[in-house]
Amino acid sequence: MDLMTKYPAVTDLQKRARARIPHFAYEYLVSGTGAEATTRRNRTALDQVQFMPAILRGPQTPDLSVQLFGETLPLPFGIAPVGLSGIMWPDAEYILAQAAAREGIPYSLSTVAAQTPEHVAPVLGKHSWFQLYPPKSPEIRRDMLKRARDAGFTGVAITVDVPVASRRERQTRSGLTHPPRMTPRILWQIARRPAWALATAKTGAPRMRTLDKYVTDQPNLPPTEHIGYLLRTSPDMDYIRAIRADWDGHLMIKGVMDPEDAKSLENEGVDAIWLSNHAGRQFDASPATIEVLPEMRRATSLPIIFDSGVEGGLDILRALALGADFVMLGRAWQYAVGALGPDGPAHLAAILRNDLISNMGQLGVEKFADLQSRLRIS
Repeated sequence: MDLMTKYPAVTDLQKRARARIPHFAYEYLVSGTGAEATTRRNRTALDQVQFMPAILRGPQTPDLSVQLFGETLPLPFGIAPVGLSGIMWPDAEYILAQAAAREGIPYSLSTVAAQTPEHVAPVLGKHSWFQLYPPKSPEIRRDMLKRARDAGFTGVAITVDVPVASRRERQTRSGLTHPPRMTPRILWQIARRPAWALATAKTGAPRMRTLDKYVTDQPNLPPTEHIGYLLRTSPDMDYIRAIRADWDGHLMIKGVMDPEDAKSLENEGVDAIWLSNHAGRQFDASPATIEVLPEMRRATSLPIIFDSGVEGGLDILRALALGADFVMLGRAWQYAVGALGPDGPAHLAAILRNDLISNMGQLGVEKFADLQSRLRIS
């Protein structure tokens, strides 16, 4: 089957994934919080970033490589952490880590993934990052960092924009709870997706396996909360200093929206700012990340990693043009594994690569540094 003919765009993978995975899994992936205004704002603001196309530039040979942490990466995008991604397709974490290593791009494993750092260790590439929801206990924090280091992760991204649990009403309406309960409604949704059900039967029901070591009792929690919230704290700057003292690899702070915070973090010796509004999943009155990006760029000399709302190569170019050093996608990679299983990530990488080349050709630029000269913001 010619995948590029059948699934030429990310939206095709999204449509296929929706038809292959249970309704509750799809709703978990795409849901925002509240009225999902921030989710829509991310998309609207990205669309407002326009470029002036160029003509008479002659043949172009785009260079898709970027510099990050003093190293050359072949592509300007990577795989963002998604909690419980194994609910999209069994062993999605392993599939995505393996694909990232083949492509030479970063892969991020969530603290609340369905697989552990040890499970993905055999297939981790050189650019592998562990996303940490900050535990209250210093002992658990140090142990998680040790597990990440021993598994081969070279970077840690501390998520700081989840001081409290979000209210993802759409997710709740789907019937999904933490831990998942096999209600008749959920069982019916699973029965309607036999390929997902059979594959899941082989690997076991998805759960937050990294946390198994630290949790022996799982009390009843509100539907959108999970056992990870019992371990977490709301970090402060002292917490970041403690992480910096314990971790000698790349340290990224994920969920930064205020440029003033970026200045403070730079003074504390972090290695990158990860500009993110959690794709609208935590707070429904946040600015779009692309709106904040220019001011964030002016505020810090650190590398800026960008996410939230990115749906294709053109969005990646928009972020790079406005000052991002690197771009992460979350949902798109989950669509890919949900749609095509192990074949999905390589196909998505090809879609994004082709999209970048095509759009750079329209702009008459061969290097990302030249994108800013073609910007026209409406």
